[in-house]
Amino acid sequence: MDLEKLEQLLSTFKRNEIEMADAARRITELQYEDVGYARVDHSRSTRQGFPEVVFGAGKTREQVVGIVERLVRHAPNVLVTHTDAATFGEVRNIVTEAEWHESANLIRIQRDKTELGVGEIAVVTAGTSDIPVAEEAALTAEAMGNRVKRVWDVGVAGIHRILAERSLLQSARVAIVAAGMEGALPSVVGGLVSVPVIAVPTSIGYGASFGGVAALLGMLNSCASNVTVVNIDNGFGAGFVASLINRKWPTSWQCEDET
Repeated sequence: MDLEKLEQLLSTFKRNEIEMADAARRITELQYEDVGYARVDHSRSTRQGFPEVVFGAGKTREQVVGIVERLVRHAPNVLVTHTDAATFGEVRNIVTEAEWHESANLIRIQRDKTELGVGEIAVVTAGTSDIPVAEEAALTAEAMGNRVKRVWDVGVAGIHRILAERSLLQSARVAIVAAGMEGALPSVVGGLVSVPVIAVPTSIGYGASFGGVAALLGMLNSCASNVTVVNIDNGFGAGFVASLINRKWPTSWQCEDET
């Protein structure tokens, strides 16, 4: 539960500006809000560092809009992934700050642009076809308060291209690398940097790539010790984890050495 919002609500009640029944309902909604087809999790930002993200695939346009309408009452930044332009049009009717990012099929509402990262996050693709997944990661990281550098189309078939970006990669705090086909690029990047590398297998490739399974298995078997892997096409997950790694955590959260 968001303690700051709870304190504000209790102060409002103390000033007799709302009735007890209304205050009780609002306190309940600080946890989650049951709208029938979804239980909108309003306390996720407090627990996990960012508000609930709406996965648009499989939901009706009305359901997506209804969830977003409730989320924006509590959260300044909201993401809708795997959606379409028509749904964006409906969302923008209720939130004028909403942005449509066609390259990632993603809606982003970013009203709070506070920088929360220690350094920069580098988002890298092996090929141009991997950009939609990588852009989902980049947009997620930006929404979570990070500075992002994009490096597109530097796959291992032309190894000189990624080597030319060595300085940028080595200055990053975290690297996200999206690749299909055989999924070799994260291992190459992992061998060039001393920071975490989050590998994202994409479903790009010919028949024997098995929709990204070949890249996934290649990344899981990487010999670069700083490489970890998310699921196929999960750019959002990569951006989220990279943001948590890069975050400036309050000093009160740090453990003190035992004496």
